[in-house]
Amino acid sequence: MDTLEASQITPVLENKSIIMEKENNSPTSTKTVDIQVEQTTQVEQPQEENSAITPFLITHLSNQNLIPRDNFHKYCYRHNPDVTCNKLTDDIKMKDIQNRLERLPNRDQEAISHVWSIFNAAPVPQQKLILQGLLSQCCFPQLSFLSQEISSLIRIDFISALPQEISLKILCYLDCRSLCNAAQVSRKWKSLADDDRVWHHMCEQHIDRKCPNCGWGLPLMHMKRAREMQEDDDIRPIKRRHSEASAVKTAITAAKKEPAPTPPVIRKRPWKAVYSERYKLEKNWRKGIYTVKSFTGHTDGVTCLQFNRKYLMTGSYDTTIKIWKIETGECLKTLTGHTKGVRSLVFDNQKLITGGLDSTIKVWNYHTGECIATYRGHDDAVVSVDFSNKSIVSGSADHTVRIWHVDSRTCYTLRGHTDWVNCVKIHSASNTLFSASDDTTIRMWDMNTNQCLRVFGGASSNGHIAQVQCVIPFVYRQALVEDDPGSESEGETDLQHPPLLDSVQNDQPHEPLPANYPTHLLTSSLDNTIKLWDVQTGKCIRTQFGHIEGVWSINSDTFRIISGAHDRLIKVWDLQNGKCLHTFGNDSSVSCVGLSDSRFAAGLESGHVKMYFFD
Repeated sequence: MDTLEASQITPVLENKSIIMEKENNSPTSTKTVDIQVEQTTQVEQPQEENSAITPFLITHLSNQNLIPRDNFHKYCYRHNPDVTCNKLTDDIKMKDIQNRLERLPNRDQEAISHVWSIFNAAPVPQQKLILQGLLSQCCFPQLSFLSQEISSLIRIDFISALPQEISLKILCYLDCRSLCNAAQVSRKWKSLADDDRVWHHMCEQHIDRKCPNCGWGLPLMHMKRAREMQEDDDIRPIKRRHSEASAVKTAITAAKKEPAPTPPVIRKRPWKAVYSERYKLEKNWRKGIYTVKSFTGHTDGVTCLQFNRKYLMTGSYDTTIKIWKIETGECLKTLTGHTKGVRSLVFDNQKLITGGLDSTIKVWNYHTGECIATYRGHDDAVVSVDFSNKSIVSGSADHTVRIWHVDSRTCYTLRGHTDWVNCVKIHSASNTLFSASDDTTIRMWDMNTNQCLRVFGGASSNGHIAQVQCVIPFVYRQALVEDDPGSESEGETDLQHPPLLDSVQNDQPHEPLPANYPTHLLTSSLDNTIKLWDVQTGKCIRTQFGHIEGVWSINSDTFRIISGAHDRLIKVWDLQNGKCLHTFGNDSSVSCVGLSDSRFAAGLESGHVKMYFFD
């Protein structure tokens, strides 16, 4: 065997060359050579033709004593002993190469093994030099072969190789579809892609807000299970409840001597399941996948409605209020007491408040069907009611807004509107009240001082040009798409007709509103439009067109606006950009609408109520 000159590469290779030379020239030193070479190439008796050459590839993976010890603190990705993600692939490849090597003659095996040993023992700069020399001598077929081999070798499973914390941080940048695809790559990827921390981040990024990256937002649904727990009791007589409560009390007293049972274990849902439930719901909203249920029972037009997870309540010109069980469509109760049509209603878990054309406000225990209080004071029809804590507010055809304080039994009258007050809404966080009127304006009132803080609207400030039917105050911290300001005559309008006025209509600059005040208003009008207002500036920043007749009612949540109009259409709009997403036709005019995370309802002038389910 010809000895290769390796003395110019490293001293280690020089020593190896000397050892092999001694082995060839001095048979008597075979034992000594075996001891010295056993830890390197483990070549035994190369003189014999049938002697086995210990494969370099096997020792290369497990024992690399030819590499100087001072290089052990630096590893590349493929040779790091702590990285196991590519070991299986490397083992299979090495065994395949070894099998092909063993089919060659012994002299070729020795030569190839020796070349590999020299390359492996060389420092990194010399290895690069060797590779450059080999590449410069390769022809195009060989370079093509190298390209095919390298394409698979340079792929790095970084998710498995990196520390878990870094891998999870990387996965947090993926969308839900990419995460689900990543979970199908391998078991390691699945365990990381399904990690609760990743999906908790996804929920924080999407639930009750729109993700700026993908544009998707998921409904909050924070009251779903709470409502189900609170509404387990059906609507039933109060005596039965007292008897059940007494029975429970007796059972508790009898069980006092017994040891207390262990508290139930609260099962936490995986964040992936939480996200999945909301994602399916939002997908149905976007694609228009729904079912419809009709509620029939009123003999005249439905004027108002509200629903929760279990019950739907409707008021009508037929002077009645009906309570429906949503699941079955059954009418559980019909409340009578108003002598004229019911124009507005609002309820919580204990009480129902209604306003009627008979100028009265009634408070009901809807569990028993009993009217527990009646408020009189308006000189004309009560068109709208709302309540918060211990206060009831009402808007009337007598052009006034009244605040009724239940505990103190006092009433304050707010004057300023010059026509019917069609809608009143309380913003609890700021303790402010908003009212919409046939005089085309919207007013903001301070419920602590009973003073008018702002007046929105009027034709001179790009407001509505017809009766305003509905107003909704809300807080929205993300950017909303506004109308092009170039189409408005700014400057002159702002100077001559300030869009933001107080109760005395002076032109003094207004101080910034506190942080707990609503940021925007939504209004609908019989001018066929829906308008979005900036509360701080008082400007109408967007007008939505689509209905061809007056818009009687609107409702909204974090992502959507729903509107019902005299043109028999229900429209679903994107709150952020104002685009119309869906349109639903009906057989009569739509007088009122309601909206939740998973459904919406519409009351029709024909007396029917339709509910659209997206869950």
